[in-house]
Amino acid sequence: MKRFMLFVVAALWMLAGCTTVQPTGAPSSAAEQTDQSSATSGEITVYTALEDDQISVYLPAFNERYPDIKVNIVRDSTGIITARLLAEKDNPQADVVWGLAATSLLVADRQGMLEPYAPAGLERIRPEFRDPADPPHWVGIDAWFSAFCVNTVELEARGLPIPTSWADLIKPEYKGLIAMPNPASSGTGFLSVSAILQMMGEEEGWAYLDKLHENMAVYTHSGSKPCRMAGAGEVAIGISFDYRAIKQKASGEPIEPVFPAEGSGWEIEANALVKKDAISPAAKTFLDWAISDEAMRLYANSFPITAAVTDVPIPEGYPENPIAQLIKNDFVTMAMERERILAQWAERYDGKSEPR
Repeated sequence: MKRFMLFVVAALWMLAGCTTVQPTGAPSSAAEQTDQSSATSGEITVYTALEDDQISVYLPAFNERYPDIKVNIVRDSTGIITARLLAEKDNPQADVVWGLAATSLLVADRQGMLEPYAPAGLERIRPEFRDPADPPHWVGIDAWFSAFCVNTVELEARGLPIPTSWADLIKPEYKGLIAMPNPASSGTGFLSVSAILQMMGEEEGWAYLDKLHENMAVYTHSGSKPCRMAGAGEVAIGISFDYRAIKQKASGEPIEPVFPAEGSGWEIEANALVKKDAISPAAKTFLDWAISDEAMRLYANSFPITAAVTDVPIPEGYPENPIAQLIKNDFVTMAMERERILAQWAERYDGKSEPR
């Protein structure tokens, strides 16, 4: 945990120095901000990249506590939600962003689209999981990371071993057997591509991705779809993320979750208040709840690394020390280089992407 905290805190303080500006007249303390959050009724629109089967567990807890707040959920993959948010810059439709990649929120923040807000209970959030500005422009809830979903039945039928590393995936025996998310539309795709480039360096990383492309059957527009395809036997290996791999195995599918030996790319799922002329007090109530102890326990049932400490055990199937599985991740560089990386990726590999 200490290693994780050191490199994330350093990156986020760099991030704050590069991108975060305290607005004139903005409240300067959590107490001043949270006093404003007292609405128990209203209607809000929430943009999210959380999985549908997570939302169906998380949201009822909020609805039970605040039955008079109507929550309109707009859910899609990270890249699509990010693009929609940015396209609406001059006429924002969302009130809240819930569970979107921190690097996506950084892009929105650089364009002045996020309203600083310190949710109630902010002092419980690990410093490496929040924008260090006071008040913060975004607050994290958990971390998710890359994993392979391997269909053991399909590989056994072909007489092939289970891959255990990124290096294994470019072996010729796996040609045509792999699906991976498109990084332009999927946060899982982007964290996996950025992991390769960070671990290997640009030149070697792109050379690796060239070889991986030769083995690729399809690039999907959803981070969970490669795992679903593997579970259905449409491909033998899906490059996806931890929660989806663990859940599909637990549901009885012939899936073996694999956490690559070199390490996993990862991201922080985070929340933010959208800057608009009329900010609904109900949006602040939602953000308060979204980092509450109740919400954190729900997140911890899906992910082993959460923004606040909980008493929930690490879900079965994860590495004993999930933090040790994470690569050293330079969020600042990856956020600032995102458009260049995506453009280069599309030029090289988009021909195998599924239709939008």
